[in-house]
Amino acid sequence: MKFDFFNLKFLIGAFLLGFILFLAVFGNLLTPFGANRQNLLASLLPPLTDGHLLGTDHLGRDILARMISGARVSLAIAASVVVISGVVGVTIGALSGYLRGAWDLVTQKIVESFWAFPPILLAIAILAFLGQSLTNVIFALVIQRWIPYSRMARAQAMVLRSLAYVESSRVMGGGLLWVIRRHILPNLMASAIIVGTFSMATAILAEASLSFLGLGVPPQIATWGGMLAEGRSYITRAWWLAVMPGAGIFMTVLSLNLLGDWLRDQYDPKKTLNLI
Repeated sequence: MKFDFFNLKFLIGAFLLGFILFLAVFGNLLTPFGANRQNLLASLLPPLTDGHLLGTDHLGRDILARMISGARVSLAIAASVVVISGVVGVTIGALSGYLRGAWDLVTQKIVESFWAFPPILLAIAILAFLGQSLTNVIFALVIQRWIPYSRMARAQAMVLRSLAYVESSRVMGGGLLWVIRRHILPNLMASAIIVGTFSMATAILAEASLSFLGLGVPPQIATWGGMLAEGRSYITRAWWLAVMPGAGIFMTVLSLNLLGDWLRDQYDPKKTLNLI
């Protein structure tokens, strides 16, 4: 399959995401300051002042250094959530759609039970009970985000199981694991990647929301959501405290949504007329 890499969605999305990844990996080369290094004499400095490219916050901490820390935390959490949710959801969904019967009935009841809770409220309840930590944040976000993968995999597995080459493989002695690994899962990967791209964007928003509410990672770790929460009190006198992390969230989510749209267009020829 030939991909259109000169598509505007891909170019903009790849550039924005590449910039965020560069900031997360090599950002320390851009600033000599630490994310938690305080200097009350240099508090609320505007951007491009005394070596602080993006200014400082109310404790004199460098905004750029904290943006770099926030990028690492957001991308690490989002990537972990997508990988774990994808593996769990695709596996359960593929087995549910292929086996049908009692397994399908039980798994769908579980899906319906989890799906009944609003995602952010369920995550808040889990973190309020378990406490703040990176592991708990990932668990709280994974607990429901495997469902879209499962529903997608189940629907496609139900179609694939009736195809001639899958039935032939089963008749010739192919076991459950063989058929799933050789015929079902490879045909689900394209859809899973598309779902994962959009899911990564929603995971970043969810992590930022939890950090904004004070329920994300521990407060000593700089995050975009936590920076937004701290900056709202100074929005009228130090706009950069809230604008910078907000711009980081906006750029990352926009880039992932554009790349997700581009991937969906590439795998679905019927959508090529919607290219921008």
